[in-house]
Amino acid sequence: MFEIIFLGTSAAAPSIHRGLPAQIVLAREHRFLIDCGEGTQRQILKSGIGFRKLNRILLTHGHLDHILGLGGLVSTFVQWEEGIESLEIYGGYTTLKRVADLIFGVAIRGVEPPMSIQLTTLQPDDIILEDKYMTVTAFPVTHRGSGNFGFIFQQRAHRPFLEEAANALKVPFGPERAALVRGESVTLHDGRVIHPDDVLGAELPGAKLVHIGDVGQTHNLYTAVKDADCLVIESTYLESEREIAEQVGHITTVQAAELARDAGVKSLILTHISRRNSEYQVREEARAIFPEAHVARDFDRFVINRGQPAEKRALEPTD
Repeated sequence: MFEIIFLGTSAAAPSIHRGLPAQIVLAREHRFLIDCGEGTQRQILKSGIGFRKLNRILLTHGHLDHILGLGGLVSTFVQWEEGIESLEIYGGYTTLKRVADLIFGVAIRGVEPPMSIQLTTLQPDDIILEDKYMTVTAFPVTHRGSGNFGFIFQQRAHRPFLEEAANALKVPFGPERAALVRGESVTLHDGRVIHPDDVLGAELPGAKLVHIGDVGQTHNLYTAVKDADCLVIESTYLESEREIAEQVGHITTVQAAELARDAGVKSLILTHISRRNSEYQVREEARAIFPEAHVARDFDRFVINRGQPAEKRALEPTD
């Protein structure tokens, strides 16, 4: 299971109701901030999530509406008495050059930060995190300039524990069952050897969440997006604005919905909404092609489970 919380959903400039791009993905004990538009730290506080364990920042690209909030956020981390030990920021080469100027040349110039700040230049298919439960991988996308990335959050496949089979074999509760779940055979007190295949079901794939920021083409995204349980992607332009979208390296709502449909995605969440277009227009245009489409609002929270549509749950921001 993954959770994604939208902190900012506007395109290019904030509106009264929408902040600049930023999302947090929650996965077990891990937290990932994707992009950090101006005002993100206030949105984090207002959401009630707070800064704890927020030590990985993934940047889709280097445009200012996606990174300008890093200066204030890092400045706050430096002054935070309960601070984090390290901060890892991932992005393309040109993106991180801008980030370095912003952080070290402006935000904390001349200040020795109390935590390590590591800037990691991404290459296509780089693995950002890999553990026994999940992987986080970067993949290239096409937008203006070079070094633009999307991110795949993929839970590992697992075999469900068959409670009835274990009960029938009189496997006691406790370490024996835990060992079988880990794939280890166990010997019971009566001398019988129970193997994992005796109590584990067929392998089930894990949940898959794909996040794409600004993007100008979809033909090269199908492999990364295929069979995702949830796709988060921009929707800056309506189909009537396709010519403008192509000129500035963006896609339309229709293109996003067609990608979700053709790639076998379960749910589509659209963000990066222009002030020119209403939420209603974007949603209706997308749902005409892909019914399981949502338009994200600031502070929306979605839960992503394998094989199920994204579930929207309440998130009550603090005053």
